[in-house]
Amino acid sequence: MRIIITGANGQLGSTLQNQLSEYEIFCADLPEFDITDSQRIASAIISFQPDVVIHCAAYTNVEGAAKNPELAYRINGLGTQNVALACLHAGADMVHISTNEVFSGNQPDGYEEWMNINPINPYAASKAAAEFHVRGLLSRYYIVRTAWLYSREGHNFIHAILRSAREERQLRVVCDEVGNPTYALDLAQALVKLIKTRQYGTYHFVNEGHCSRLTFAREALKLSGLEDVPVTPILSSEFVRASSPPKFSALKNISGSMIGIRLRPWQDALADYLSES
Repeated sequence: MRIIITGANGQLGSTLQNQLSEYEIFCADLPEFDITDSQRIASAIISFQPDVVIHCAAYTNVEGAAKNPELAYRINGLGTQNVALACLHAGADMVHISTNEVFSGNQPDGYEEWMNINPINPYAASKAAAEFHVRGLLSRYYIVRTAWLYSREGHNFIHAILRSAREERQLRVVCDEVGNPTYALDLAQALVKLIKTRQYGTYHFVNEGHCSRLTFAREALKLSGLEDVPVTPILSSEFVRASSPPKFSALKNISGSMIGIRLRPWQDALADYLSES
């Protein structure tokens, strides 16, 4: 199998490279591979003739997207359209990595794959646009929504929490934002299984269970031997930021579980991640 990974140097892309080592892989990332350059994207993808393109590349700076929505849409919306069109011409399957933020956060029981999306911030709107382009252009696609991703690469919530705990010895963490912490290794392994099934459609791949940012932080501190660091719960309204994330955006993995793809509980994944760090 020939596979292209866009955003290959990011949290998920880096992890996927290791998980897909048995296949012929083309790793695509900036500066050589810019998804907003439609001609260059088309040329690269069509010339490689992949069986699958796993599209991880995205503008993930949520605060930056709120300040510059046009940039977010150019990368996430039109960039994804460019990749989808190239997949169409190359005859390749496409895996598009999306986000829990495409939902409004007003569903108290969480979100199943077929529920209507309703983005409430510019980053989410740009990712919703990306989903629209994939569905409109392709018939052989997987849209995979995930949430609160962390890995050893890049910047993420766990890195920020542990750094602040060690340097400042006190934390203030939002208690009313709920989602699914997801270990990039577990997501990558689920994606490897998925592309072998050819069961196209929309999936929610997150570690099982959900929690608040506060609970997530406290679990990380406990597992890192930092439970003595005081943590003050705050409301999201007290945390000044440009973007407004959905309050309760827990995803349910219904479609994946029906074909035998489930991710372990988030607590187990976090424990393994921190034990190996």
